[in-house]
Parts: sequence; structure tokens; C-alpha cells
Amino acid sequence: MLFNSLLFLFFFLIVTAGYYLLPHKCRWGWLLGASCYFYMYFKPEYILIILFTIIVDFIAGILIENAKGRYRKIYLLASIITNVGVLAFYKYFNFFAQNVNALSRHFNAPQVPLLNFILPIGLSFHTFQAMSYTIEVYRGNQKAEKHFGLYALYVMFYPQMVAGPIERPQHILPQFRRIITYNRKTFVSGLLLMAFGFFKKVVVADRLGLYVDPVFSNPHGHTAFELFTATYFFAIQIYCDFSGYSDIAIGAALTLGIELMRNFNMPYMSRNIVEFWQRWHISLSTWFRDYVYIPMGGNRVVFLRLCFNIMVVFLVSGLWHGANWKYLIWGGIHGALLVIYQGMKKMKFTLKGFSFLKWFVTFNLVCLAWIFFRAENVRDALYIIEKIAYLKGLSYSAANIMSIRELFYCLCLIIILMAADKYFQGVQHFSVSKKVIWTFSLVVLCYFLGIFNEAQFIYFQF
Repeated sequence: MLFNSLLFLFFFLIVTAGYYLLPHKCRWGWLLGASCYFYMYFKPEYILIILFTIIVDFIAGILIENAKGRYRKIYLLASIITNVGVLAFYKYFNFFAQNVNALSRHFNAPQVPLLNFILPIGLSFHTFQAMSYTIEVYRGNQKAEKHFGLYALYVMFYPQMVAGPIERPQHILPQFRRIITYNRKTFVSGLLLMAFGFFKKVVVADRLGLYVDPVFSNPHGHTAFELFTATYFFAIQIYCDFSGYSDIAIGAALTLGIELMRNFNMPYMSRNIVEFWQRWHISLSTWFRDYVYIPMGGNRVVFLRLCFNIMVVFLVSGLWHGANWKYLIWGGIHGALLVIYQGMKKMKFTLKGFSFLKWFVTFNLVCLAWIFFRAENVRDALYIIEKIAYLKGLSYSAANIMSIRELFYCLCLIIILMAADKYFQGVQHFSVSKKVIWTFSLVVLCYFLGIFNEAQFIYFQF
């Protein structure tokens, strides 16, 4: 079920109303049932995959807590191998097979048959959330959950199960147990966040997509100027699309009195690549930091090992985003940029002041990497970069895609978005009446300016 659909509006109203009408002891069941329906709307049979991993991790958590010595690690590894195995099979088997087949053709070796199935939606997100549970139980930061329904709800909570934020058990599980009463201020705050998320998605992201998608699907048919414009438009599109989803998810949870972690913090205002990753997809970057980077030694190692740790994290992050070489390259670019940044710090090469220059360089490097992320394949990405670099065509000839007037309109929307993003940082200090006015205003703007083609959120594919 897409957030940007009329069906979700009815779903949200029914679920939220039922939640407050039911007694506390029944709410977990209501939310779990609603979450199952929400997920099964995409492809019903795939809920069996989630159910399998939920059962494995629920049992593993209890076994880890009760075990001693090396058995605790054995149970943890069994849980991780199961989760990673399911993820690898559905997400990476065909990628592995295609690369093996490409190699085997040179030696006339047998081909590995490809599997014909659709990737379960949001598999990477709820797999990582499930893994964080058993890891935290192993570390002693979380008691094993004995209530199967509450643990299942932790994995399947509908606002964030498809595209995050990726939560930690010690943050979300206690909130499911807490008796929550209706709070007007919190409820309206949630509605305002949802409205702003919808504005980002249907007004900005989907409108930019009308230009971006045709250009990237046929880069050879467009000039350098058009590719250049599409590159920057995509940077804004993916931010509005993904942060818009996160705002809707956080807002929907907040209307139920449940707080989810913040996932974006104006990342394009960053003045270096480290700061960017502290602001972009925060729940994923902190997941990799806590469960991959720090266990490998983090920054408490010699410089060469530090570089190795960074590259491993970002190559794995790239692969997490998709089974394609272009995502590995995207992750590798970010890893290389962080290695260069750490090298500059080690040599004490810093630019005091020059804030605009640092922001300009950081933003453009991020946009360069986005080309690999968005292009159909690596070959197209390299072609786009070459065409832009050599200025092969500075004219604007895409009249069949977007007129100059519409292009200017999109630029105005981006400027409005930047101002609104800054303004709504202080939403928690708004009065209830001010929140209501802004919520209503954003809904009106979405109605008149939005693109209602029910375009799927970009991160659903991951």
C-alpha cells in the first residue's frame, strides 16, 4: 500500500481511530493486524518470509539471553546467518548468477539458472531491524522479548516497515508497552509532519521525476545541459522522495503517540562528506556504524586499517541498496571521499572559513555519485559524466519532456522546499493552532500542485 494513495488515507483514519478506541491491552493486536494487511496489500505470500524470520529471531533472542559462554555467540550467528541468508537469496542470487554466467561463457561452462521472482518489498529494512534486536540482546542492551506479538509488531510496525527509519529495540519496544492516551499537541504534530512529507513527495519529488526519469532512461538522446539539470533535479528528487516517506512514517507513528528516530537533517547543507552521512539516512548510517564499523575497530586503529574499515562499510552499504555494480560504485565513491577526508584531517589540511566553498564542493561530489545511483547501468553513468564534462550540447531541446516555464516552476519549488525545510526544523515549538493552520495549508498545496500518479517511493525497491 502506497502512502500517496487514497486507500492509505482510509487505512490511516481507520487504524488511528481504532487504536484510540480500543483498550491498551488490545492495541498491539490491532496494530499488528493492520501492519500485516498493509504489507500483504503488495504481495500477500511474502508475509510468510517475514513470519519465518520473526519466529527465528524471537526464539534466538530468548536462547541468547538464557545461554552462557560460546553458545550465546552460536545462537546470535544462527540468527544473523538466517537473516542475511534470506536477504542474500532474494536480493542477490540473480546478481551473483548473472556475473557467474558472464564469466562462464568465456569457458563454455554451464550457466546458472536465474530465478523468476519479485524482490519482497522493504526486505533490507526489516531484515536490518530484526538483526539489531538479536545483536542488542547479545550485547545486553535489550532484554529478550517474551511476547511474540509485540516482537512481531516491532519488526512489522506499518509506518516504517517498508522503508524505515530502521529502529532499535530499546527505543521502540518499551513504547508498545506504555499506556498512551490521546494528546492533541502530539497528534497534530504528527499530522503536520505527514502533510510536509506528502508535500515533499507529491509536489516536489514526483514533479521533478517527470523530467528526471525520461532523461536518465535515454541519456543518449539528451544534451549535456539536460543531463546536468537532471542530475541536480534527481538529487532533490531522491531527498524529497525518501525524506518525505520518513516524515510520513514518523508523523503517522506520532499520531499514535509513538516516537520514531529522525532520519534526515538537511543533508544538502553539509560542508564535508562526514557531515553529510551524519545527516542523510541517519538510521542506516548509525546502523552500519554500530554493527559493522565499530566492531571492525572503528577509528581506533592505524590509518591504513581505518581506510579499510571505511571502504568495507560503504561498499557493503552500496550493495545493501541494490544488487547491481552501479550501487557498489556509488558506495565506493562515498567510501573514497571519506578516506580522502580522513587523510586531509591526518595531514591537518583544513580550510578555516570558506563555508560556501566547502558546501559547494560537498554538494557537487554527492551529486556526482548520485549519477551512478540513478543511471540505468554503469555504462550510462559513465556516458552522462563524459557528456557533462566535455559540455557536449549546451542547448535545451527537451520540449517534449518539460517546457522552460515548467523548468522554472521546478526551480521555484526547490527554493520553497529549502526554506520550508529550514522553517519546519522548529515545528516542536509551534502552537497547536499554528500547526493546524500549516497542516491545512500543506494539504491544500498538495491538492492543487501535487502529481497524483501514485508513483512508488524510490527506496521501496531496497
